[in-house]
Amino acid sequence: MIPLPKDGSITIPIAILSTGLQELLGHHTPIILVVVTGISALGSLITYLFKPKLIMGSNLLNSLFNTTWVWLSLRVLAFVFISIITMQVSGFSFPSFMLPLVEVITSSDTGSLVLADLLPVLFSIFLFAGLFLPLLLDFGLLEFIGSLLVKVMRPVFGLPGRSAIDCIASWLGDGTIGVLLTSKQYEEGFYTKREAAVIGTTFSLVSITFSLVVINTVKLGHLFVPFYLTVTVASLVAAIIMPKLPPLSLKKDILYDGSTPEASTEETTHIIAHGFKNALQKAEKQTFKQSIVIDGFKNVLDMWFGVIPVVMAVGTLALILATYTPLFQILGIPFTPLLNVLGVPEAAAAAQTLVAGFADMLLPSILASSIESDMTRFIVASVSVTQLIYLSEVGALLLGSKIPVKFWELFIIFIERTLITLPIISLIAHLIF
Repeated sequence: MIPLPKDGSITIPIAILSTGLQELLGHHTPIILVVVTGISALGSLITYLFKPKLIMGSNLLNSLFNTTWVWLSLRVLAFVFISIITMQVSGFSFPSFMLPLVEVITSSDTGSLVLADLLPVLFSIFLFAGLFLPLLLDFGLLEFIGSLLVKVMRPVFGLPGRSAIDCIASWLGDGTIGVLLTSKQYEEGFYTKREAAVIGTTFSLVSITFSLVVINTVKLGHLFVPFYLTVTVASLVAAIIMPKLPPLSLKKDILYDGSTPEASTEETTHIIAHGFKNALQKAEKQTFKQSIVIDGFKNVLDMWFGVIPVVMAVGTLALILATYTPLFQILGIPFTPLLNVLGVPEAAAAAQTLVAGFADMLLPSILASSIESDMTRFIVASVSVTQLIYLSEVGALLLGSKIPVKFWELFIIFIERTLITLPIISLIAHLIF
């Protein structure tokens, strides 16, 4: 969590370790991912069909492979996608009748993009985040920080003070880290269904590093500071409004196990002493072996076998829709009048980029790179970062996690965030340009 300077930007140790592992694995990563998704698909299929005692009687194996037919289908589909891409790269000759489908799956804009650019990052981040998450969760940091920030998080966002850590982890590291942190705390009973859904869809912010990638994609890197300030303001407003709107407002305040949480015991006076006391009490109960070795290793396997296949399957399908169908262009048409009212130049071109962000965060910026107006490109880039729900990454992670959100709810949340942040960003853009 400690921010460190690296190559002219700010990052955190997990991100540095992740990058180092990616460089070490190099071209071996796709084969490793074939193995991971293959084990996930085969183990889930065997469990679903035969319910073997070896798996059903093991808490670890049961949690990894005992799943519903929907998640089983996604795991099998992910294995098929990765296998096809890997075979195509190795020069395998597919039957002629399969070539059109293979081209769609292996395109650099669809499956190959997810496999080459996203999954290696997630694979390495999951390894270190999974092993090190207990250091954040089990040794008192969240109890201490939560006590310090309760006066902000409770009245403003209706959330526990500890949820601020999820936001910071995303901001400095990656949105995926925030989702994983939130899911883990929800499973352990620290968040209710409503709180977990709000935090996962509102506080899993895009990292500073990736925000720089976005603004450079639209050729406005020299405006990074006003760009990120704009994103911050819009995201804060959205974080205040979103929990008050359906579907988030309809989520129940019950815990993961279905029980009702006890009345909040968060102290609002003597917060430093109270936070320190809670932190010590939490840390005293932990052992290094249980937290880091056992729980950490289980976290890694859970994310590798459960989340990576979902990201591959959902991300590839979303990018295929965005690349080979006019779906997102059609869905973007209603935004044209709104953009005209907001005085955004080249409104029609900008409109089709707004919904494309539901598939992948970089898609809007890539589509907007040909727009002539600097202000429009600035707005598109800013909105794409504040939308948060991207099926190729955070959206798929949310669906694959235990956080209680459904696909249709994610789409509604995505549209709501777009409608909330677009006017704010457009207003600031008019002041800048």
